[in-house]
Amino acid sequence: MLKEQQNNPLHGLKLETLLTELVAFYGWDILFAALRFHCFKTNPSIDGSLKFLRKTEWAREKLEGFYLYRFKRMPKPDQEEYELPHRARGFAAGIVPREPMVLTIESIELSQAKAASHFKEKSQQQGRRQHSNDQPHKNKRNSSYKAQQSQRSDDPANPWGKIKK
Repeated sequence: MLKEQQNNPLHGLKLETLLTELVAFYGWDILFAALRFHCFKTNPSIDGSLKFLRKTEWAREKLEGFYLYRFKRMPKPDQEEYELPHRARGFAAGIVPREPMVLTIESIELSQAKAASHFKEKSQQQGRRQHSNDQPHKNKRNSSYKAQQSQRSDDPANPWGKIKK
């Protein structure tokens, strides 16, 4: 594991240094547009942001991912490493960080819109597949429901018409 960590840009990097590098290169507006952390929008400061990031693991993970894959432009992880936290991932020997990705608020919004569209399309496809798989089951449920409806009585003690077993 130590050999792998030697080629990870996060190895030995303090959160404060990471955040300072990102703010110096991108600025608070770009970071807010990309990550949507409230502490980057309202009275942004290194100290306030560090306090939030140290308390919130998911936000720290998101920031580290942004640092690795947008700022250092390292290759995306394979399926096995995807499950590991960013600081535990390693990169093959010889892979070095590249120049930071140039980002604008417009490019970030376009990227987020594409991702949302892709997600929506993917979920609709899954919904259609699930709907076609569920169709026979729905008919069974509907027929049993109709049978129960016909067995209901108009008993005032049973206003919801539940069938007593």
